[in-house]
Amino acid sequence: MSDLVEVIDTNNKGIDVLSIRKEFPVLHQEVNGKPLAYFDNAATTQKPARVIAALKAYYEQDNSNIHRGAHTLASRATEHYELTRTRIKEFINAPSAEEVIFTKGTTEGINLVANTFGKKFIREGDEIIISTMEHHSNIVPWQMLCENNNAILKVIPIFNNGELDFEAYKKLLSPKTKLVAVVHASNALGTVNPIKEMIDLAHEQGAKFLVDGAQSTAHLSVDVQELDCDFLAFSAHKLYGPTGVGVLYGKRELLEAMPPYQGGGEMISEVRFEKTTYNTIPYKFEAGTPNIADVIAFEQALSFINDCGKENIQNHESYLLGYATKKCATIKGFEPVGTANDKVSVMSFNVRNTHPFDVGMMLDASGIAVRTGHHCTQPLMDWYGIEGTVRASFAVYNTTEEIDRLYESLVRIAKRNN
Repeated sequence: MSDLVEVIDTNNKGIDVLSIRKEFPVLHQEVNGKPLAYFDNAATTQKPARVIAALKAYYEQDNSNIHRGAHTLASRATEHYELTRTRIKEFINAPSAEEVIFTKGTTEGINLVANTFGKKFIREGDEIIISTMEHHSNIVPWQMLCENNNAILKVIPIFNNGELDFEAYKKLLSPKTKLVAVVHASNALGTVNPIKEMIDLAHEQGAKFLVDGAQSTAHLSVDVQELDCDFLAFSAHKLYGPTGVGVLYGKRELLEAMPPYQGGGEMISEVRFEKTTYNTIPYKFEAGTPNIADVIAFEQALSFINDCGKENIQNHESYLLGYATKKCATIKGFEPVGTANDKVSVMSFNVRNTHPFDVGMMLDASGIAVRTGHHCTQPLMDWYGIEGTVRASFAVYNTTEEIDRLYESLVRIAKRNN
């Protein structure tokens, strides 16, 4: 058992939070004269020391381009880079490492599918289904594809508590449906969608299914073979890893049938002025020099998650969400947004008579970091008839004591205008 995890019978469900917090240098500082309480984890998580050390080690010892060099530094860099691909395969239980493509992030992964799978397989009159709660990165690429290919975009409605209208989804599906692209866990509401059931229904109609896993991979155990999803996109920086790195998983037969996304070095087999032949997967989709250092460091973030234990993380975050939700519900003027039964650790809310940005600024004055605004889900905010929300999102290193500070600050803010 890792020294990060101590099985103890307390509210934190097997997580030794104090030991874990020691791994995160950024947490040990004051903001505006107050100890930092970082609740902006749905935007990006903080990085453990081992990730920072891996970045430093690469540039100090192994800095070299990968795959094509014959010298020792290139060999070491390539070995470490491809080790991360193997670790990701294990993390999501992909059938093979060749089905793991490195991208800049979830956004690029979705755009890759829209511009390759969509280019080849979406025709005039075909239908693509998304949901009301999608992030802009899982809306705009499909809008652009539909405009270019004269396809039709359909949207699954939601209920007021933030849950998908599953019956409406079933009615939207038809033989014309070629792709469904839906978020596994909402970044704005925390809602966990019934992805496995949705995938099965889409496959019955012959449609492919892309899962936006930007939030779910950080909080839930995601098994692509169990889900039987066709594509999964997610980002390293929401998994305690560096920014600028993402992953697209795709089923082998689809990736092999899709055209390349970008042209250049690495994605080719042979280049002649008369004709170019393309490399095998995954390299066909990885043109140019990649983000080597950050990919290598991502392996250490996955190591951190494995040491903690995904189930331990999930239990701890679930406890924090329940604790915060119950406590803040007692505040006069506290208005939760998104109250689905199944949620990851996101608490979105407004304080009556107070703009979300003002709430965020007042919390920052107390050293508490939250996100405010529409969270790149403007259609969702329009559906609720609001400009935005305050979002507090929790990670494995957060504590109930920090939530108590959030509660006390919200009590003071609410009293100003309620």
